[in-house]
Amino acid sequence: MSKVNLRLLALMVATLTIGVNAFGQNKVQQVVPEKTRILFVLDGSGSMEALWDKQQSRMDVAKSILTKLVDSLRVNPSLEIGLRVYGHQSPRSANNCKDSRLEIPFAPKNHNAVVSKIKSIIPRGVTPITFAIEQAARDFPSAAGYRNIMILITDGVESCGGDPCAMSRELQKKGVFLRPFIIGLGLKGGNALDCVGKYIDSENAETFNKVLNQSIESSLSKTTASIELLNGDNKPVETNIDVSFVNSITGVSSYEFVHYRDRLGRPDSVQIDQVIPYDIIVNTVPPVIKRGVEFTAGKHNVVEIAAPQGNLVMRPEGRGNGFSFIVRESGKAQMLNLQKSGEPYRYLAGEYDIETITLPRRYFKTTIVADQTQTLTIPATGLVNINSLMKGIGTIFEILPSGESKWVCNLDENQTIHSYNLLPGSYKVAFRAKQAGGSKFTRIKTIEVKSGVTVNINMFQ
Repeated sequence: MSKVNLRLLALMVATLTIGVNAFGQNKVQQVVPEKTRILFVLDGSGSMEALWDKQQSRMDVAKSILTKLVDSLRVNPSLEIGLRVYGHQSPRSANNCKDSRLEIPFAPKNHNAVVSKIKSIIPRGVTPITFAIEQAARDFPSAAGYRNIMILITDGVESCGGDPCAMSRELQKKGVFLRPFIIGLGLKGGNALDCVGKYIDSENAETFNKVLNQSIESSLSKTTASIELLNGDNKPVETNIDVSFVNSITGVSSYEFVHYRDRLGRPDSVQIDQVIPYDIIVNTVPPVIKRGVEFTAGKHNVVEIAAPQGNLVMRPEGRGNGFSFIVRESGKAQMLNLQKSGEPYRYLAGEYDIETITLPRRYFKTTIVADQTQTLTIPATGLVNINSLMKGIGTIFEILPSGESKWVCNLDENQTIHSYNLLPGSYKVAFRAKQAGGSKFTRIKTIEVKSGVTVNINMFQ
């Protein structure tokens, strides 16, 4: 083999290798980080001294169960924990609304320190939940590759006038942490904390232990989901549609993928973070949205969404000129799509309004039926050439069957030769030269336009 051929072969191999590598690099897989940080935010306010279950104080119950839980988490090398407490440094009489401190920062194998600190807490002050959440934003290290979870344990609602719901939403939107877990200890009116995160009430020590462990399990379990897109017969056969998983609370997209089915018709299974509630957007035209979807932790979840689609195509009769047309949902002003004639496009089954970008424009109503193609036609245009001999102001009007005139377009004031493709019909052209000394010099010409026929008119003959 010649040196030239060898160099050519080497170049081909290198090009192929680069192409394969580039494909691999662009094949982005959206995954849930393997590591998790959990920040326990514990209520240390004076009300935690109140007797609750079996003549134990709420704080004693929280200490007992929380220390056992922390001890059990030692076996998870992919988990780091931290402890923030609020309402424990100043007496209630001081009304210290900035009473919150990170007692134990995140670190590997810090379980003994967390347990020791929990045991030493003495309830004293008020309940500055908003301030504690705001300060918690600083507790999570900035290193990537972690999921940040906050578990807030409280027996009361905000007592310092703050807005814990707004603060929580703001920090979630910034990506500081995922939706928090809020565990109420015999809390009356605890539903006021629903907007802070996932609120779970516990009536006694047994239910507190249960919901706390469920929160941990939900935080750490691997969860998968597949989306079944249903056609007009409710069969899961639709595919090749972009699907977005949008955080219901923050409105930020968490996962995005183009739906796929294998040769056996099975949809992809994707791993998702089940801590977040999602709005699942199937990006058909128009989109289908299933709001507030929550997934069962540690299991494979199947979500069925009806997305029946049909095709719409519009074309001129015969060999007419192509055109574009606007598609809107029936009764809505917003443009849904700008489509080219002769090219089929898929839409969600339903009612639509069509507006052709022709001279003059034409308007239609149509119905898209699932798994069918709706074909619309309009007559081919005719060509109209207008010679105005001189520059001037002119307008083309369509003469309607009722005899009324409807504006079509204005002539270019800086041209003397004007060419337009007009749909078949009756028209008139009104024109006055710029140099003419009055409106009485306006010239009117009427024309009849037929498909595929050229009409030439001279405004001064």
